Amino acid sequence: MPGRLLSICCLLTAGVFFVPVLCADDGMFAIARENGRLANEGFRRCRLFVDGWLAHADAATGLIPRNLTQGRDIWNAQDAAADNYPFMVLTAAITDRELFAGRMLDMLRTETRLTSRVGAMPDTYSFSRQGFASDSVNFDGVIFGSSEYIKDGLLPLTEWLGVSPWSERMLAILDAMWAHARVDTPYGRIVSENVEVNGEMLQVLSRVYWMTGEAKYLEWAIRLGDYYLLGERHPTKAGRLRLRDHGCEIVSGLCELYAAVHFARPEKKAAYREPIHRMLDRILEVGRNEHGLFYNWVDPATGAHDANPCDTWGYTLNGYYTVYLIDGRQAYREATLKALGCLNEHYRNYPWEGSSADGHADSIESALNLYNREPMASAAEWIDHDVQVMWAIQKDDGVIEGWHGDGNFARTTIMYCLWKTQGVTVRPWRKDVVVGAALREDVLYLAVSAAEMWEGRLLFDKPRHRAVMKMPLDWPRINQFPEWFTVEDGSEYAVENVDTQSSRTYSGRDMQDGIEVRLKAQETLRLKIRRD
Repeated sequence: MPGRLLSICCLLTAGVFFVPVLCADDGMFAIARENGRLANEGFRRCRLFVDGWLAHADAATGLIPRNLTQGRDIWNAQDAAADNYPFMVLTAAITDRELFAGRMLDMLRTETRLTSRVGAMPDTYSFSRQGFASDSVNFDGVIFGSSEYIKDGLLPLTEWLGVSPWSERMLAILDAMWAHARVDTPYGRIVSENVEVNGEMLQVLSRVYWMTGEAKYLEWAIRLGDYYLLGERHPTKAGRLRLRDHGCEIVSGLCELYAAVHFARPEKKAAYREPIHRMLDRILEVGRNEHGLFYNWVDPATGAHDANPCDTWGYTLNGYYTVYLIDGRQAYREATLKALGCLNEHYRNYPWEGSSADGHADSIESALNLYNREPMASAAEWIDHDVQVMWAIQKDDGVIEGWHGDGNFARTTIMYCLWKTQGVTVRPWRKDVVVGAALREDVLYLAVSAAEMWEGRLLFDKPRHRAVMKMPLDWPRINQFPEWFTVEDGSEYAVENVDTQSSRTYSGRDMQDGIEVRLKAQETLRLKIRRD
């Protein structure tokens, strides 16, 4: 381990000072311990999910199948690669670094080698044929699969991992998509006329522009923004507007572009302001039920709509809250508060998508991402309840429902666990090591315990939107992993052991790299952490 890492066990060495332990802290540590129990169960379930799916991997390639029933013979970009595999990678990154750097990375290298067909863009691979499932290229299908793989899988991985082989794969596919853009518009060529693909591209390009600093990504996003906001394709004019996934991406995507140009191209932001507000205002007017949740679809022109709320209601509200952050429109914040406030009273045990785990995952993510910005006690209570409903669907072998949506179970469970640990993870992870946290008035209460002796590091989260993605604002984003307690490179933090009544100061960089901890069997370490 790096020599600069300091051990919690050495808090009684030179420079340590003593502080009184406040009995009032006991309640916060009790919350932290309960949060640790929940986070531990969640991480164990994710690890079991990985083992369950790896048991079904193709013997020759090591790739997982699309599904365990229909689609068992193929690996495809929009399902296996986009929805399932990335969250096996993320689970391994947190719980098993050897698996992460070994088999998970091997799968990336294999799929890159076997499935890249149009430049870096992937196509469907057949295990039985040991080659592409189709002899000919369906170009629109390749574009769709590439877009899904980037937005649903590789981009969330990049926001957590930073620069990695997965981010390199993402950029290679993205560049290939736009190098082969075939759809002519008055604003320049774009990759597709598919509203889902274009919504995904708006999200990806608006973030990758900041991450890389390369102007081409913003220029491509602006082509799409002009196409929808300045031309004849405004979302309120297109007939039926799908507000659930596989359609809702265009709303939040346009809002992400609006945020990007607010900082990078203010003259373009001025041109977009009225059509963005017009879109959002009309959807608020006709697209919500009495509780403030969006319908599955709405026709903005006529007001006709589906009867049921969509599980991805928060995906669209991400866009509303983003524009609220940019323009200060209180109606958009109030829409967020209304939706969060209805959950615990009206949507316990709600059959999202017919009670599928994926439906619960999308709805829980919807709530978590917005709760991160607007902490509402009743929403937290609902999240805790609905996670238990989702977890109960998992089978004993780790498989959830046996289709590619199983990865979304892990994605949302990890989001939930990181809330319960306030972004703190341990390395090496072990099933009996329990970490939980609670935050009050900028003080982090952290409880760490292990059934058997354990030695490792506590890793603290950083402001990833800025440190990794280089974004000027942490606007809410589909499939992001919200930031909770984060430590800054240039700051220092006091770490107090309340049981030994001792404290020591650590740099933010040391805490990101990991503070060394040694635990005896059945020992619980209780720490209070605050910015110095």
